Amino acid sequence: MNNKRQGKPELLVPASSLEVLKTAVVFGADAVYIGGETFGLRAKAKNFSGEEMAEGIRFAHAHGVKVYVTANILAHNDDLEGARKYFEELKEIQPDALIISDPGMFMIAKEVCPEIDIHISTQANNTNFQTYRFWWQQGAKRVVSARELSLAEIRQIRDNIPKEMEIESFIHGAMCISYSGRCLLSNYFTGRDANQGACTHPCRWKYAVVEETRPGEYLPVYENERGTYIFNSKDLCMIEYIPEIVGAGIDSLKIEGRMKTALYVACVARTYRKAIDDFFVSEETYRKNMEWYSAEIAKCTYRQFTTGFYFGKPDENTQIYDSNTYVNEYVYLGSVESVDERGLAKFEQKNKFCVGDTIELMKPDGRNIRTRVLAMYNEDKEAVENCPHSRQVLYVALADRPETYDLMRVEAAK
Repeated sequence: MNNKRQGKPELLVPASSLEVLKTAVVFGADAVYIGGETFGLRAKAKNFSGEEMAEGIRFAHAHGVKVYVTANILAHNDDLEGARKYFEELKEIQPDALIISDPGMFMIAKEVCPEIDIHISTQANNTNFQTYRFWWQQGAKRVVSARELSLAEIRQIRDNIPKEMEIESFIHGAMCISYSGRCLLSNYFTGRDANQGACTHPCRWKYAVVEETRPGEYLPVYENERGTYIFNSKDLCMIEYIPEIVGAGIDSLKIEGRMKTALYVACVARTYRKAIDDFFVSEETYRKNMEWYSAEIAKCTYRQFTTGFYFGKPDENTQIYDSNTYVNEYVYLGSVESVDERGLAKFEQKNKFCVGDTIELMKPDGRNIRTRVLAMYNEDKEAVENCPHSRQVLYVALADRPETYDLMRVEAAK
């Protein structure tokens, strides 16, 4: 896509699986970041086997899209030998960059695969331009800014580092309650180390205060009879601030969500793709389409929205105290894998729907087409009325002919 040559920042989108990677590529990503089965901070994501990673890189490169692989755990001694073997495997399939936070992992990667670029993860707490300069001198090409930085601080960093050095910053997705994602809560409560990729997300749990001499008497931290979710942050969303983001000198706009569905990734990627492209046509074009961006981004799962630290220190309005559930306006039905000569769309079912239902086809070009389910067939091409079993491979006939990579979704019941 060569957006950098046009002056556009890169749109960097997460992928939890090969299916989601292909969706991200088709729906507008300039680059995709993925994790292998080890050494990344999303151990509970599906993640990629070596074969899937190689296939994903081939697919992305065929579409002019880059692939970055996360290896951003904070390593212990026992991890180092395995990391060396892992980097040797990655050397063979040639991703475009490795995302690393630990200096020990950095040293091994430089030694084993010096030809692969290294990006420094937000986990490394990158909060000032001297830190960026340090990593540049070590050989890093890019540093991911800490989420705790304002746009003004990022602009300062841009003005004080080499022009060739790249800044990557999160613009959308879940916010961690802990500084740059370094959290001990999960380890303390469950023995699962967030910094080793096994976070159980205790920041989303319900909390209350207990006075020492009155065990069992739970006192709400906030005036709510159900307790409170005091660590539960709203999700970051910067769709309304593309001019400010670009003006800060950020090279790569990063979407959080390596555990999200293809529907989430398609929705966010397509919306930010259009917003960025519109802005580079003119700010007037971008402003004119704001209602569309806002409507589309709200169709993703989210926990209400905030601008995080970008315009100053967050206050109590960035937290959600009464619930830890997502807003979920649409249900993901499946992604069209192929379409045969009769117009039957092959897909793997994600949620139940029935013959006669009205669903929506979500297309990479921005169109949403409401259509009716005319017929459905199982793998043996036997007619069925619905698809009750998750991950069942089916064929569907729709009133409007679908295309490969279209996503099928339906409005959630109110």
